[in-house]
Amino acid sequence: MSTRTIPTAIAIDGPAASGKTTIGQMLAQHLHYLLLDTGSMYRAATYAALEAGLDLEDEAAVVALTNRLQIVIEDVTEEKRDGRRYTVYLDGEDVTWALRSPRVDANVSLVSSYPGVRQILVERQRQMAQERPVVMVGRDIGTVVLPDARLKLYITASPSERAQRRHRERVARGSDSEYEEILADVIRRDGIDGSRVHSPMRPAEDALLLDTSGRSPEQILAEILALPQLEV
Repeated sequence: MSTRTIPTAIAIDGPAASGKTTIGQMLAQHLHYLLLDTGSMYRAATYAALEAGLDLEDEAAVVALTNRLQIVIEDVTEEKRDGRRYTVYLDGEDVTWALRSPRVDANVSLVSSYPGVRQILVERQRQMAQERPVVMVGRDIGTVVLPDARLKLYITASPSERAQRRHRERVARGSDSEYEEILADVIRRDGIDGSRVHSPMRPAEDALLLDTSGRSPEQILAEILALPQLEV
């Protein structure tokens, strides 16, 4: 009998709308792990700064605010089954859907580029990974947050396909966002996230690269579940 055990922390990285969160959710459900979408924590900090009326160019003010925030991510409960993958509480308030607004989309890359913000939230992410088994999704999980994770995945797709996915999501929520605007934002965010000095978005050297273009989440999940690391 094999003595291998399934990793208790699985790192999934990739650009916006690559499908990483959907696949991460499916994997977490299969393993009965918590889905920890670290992007939602940066979105929460961005949302809080916007609600507070801060100048987002004022790095010190944004970092100070982030340090005061209480951000809690929980599994979806029966009464909150409205299509969400998890529930995000910001200082006790459910802000799960508010974090997906276009204004947060437009500003989250700036806020997440601040080293002080990243330091605060990375520490919290590591602590959460110590408290229970997680599938952790983000842009620097395998390289910075959990560099020792035994299973690292980098999930991507073409910019056009990712923009189409984001457009469908917004239309489903009643938004009238234009596809071309979303595509331009996807490309812009790729540039910011990939070129920032601190914790740039890139695959870990030992990550498995998975391109979801033209493939269903179910196909990607089946490929992941067939990996040796998930065999016991």
